[in-house]
Amino acid sequence: MPNQPLQTLMATPLVPTAVSAVGYMAALLTTLSFFPQSLKILRSGDTSAISLRMYGLFTVGIALWAVYGFCVRDGPMIVANLVTLVPAGIVLERKLQAVRAARR
Repeated sequence: MPNQPLQTLMATPLVPTAVSAVGYMAALLTTLSFFPQSLKILRSGDTSAISLRMYGLFTVGIALWAVYGFCVRDGPMIVANLVTLVPAGIVLERKLQAVRAARR
């Protein structure tokens, strides 16, 4: 392999298992990075520091990425987005409750 040109090495497909492992690791890390802030919001009940529009768009985006993952049969994408969708949906619901309460 050391004598092969870079273009040849770059064109060589990785073993599908290795590609999936990279995808699942990326999904795990990005999903885990989301949880500390969500837990803080859920524990404190304070959603004043988050934007309703941003969180609404984020939650819809996560749901659409999950749908896309199903369409292209991408396991890491499906798992990561469905797992992230649960706390994102809960935080969005809490934010909506806070906005409604403030309008009364």
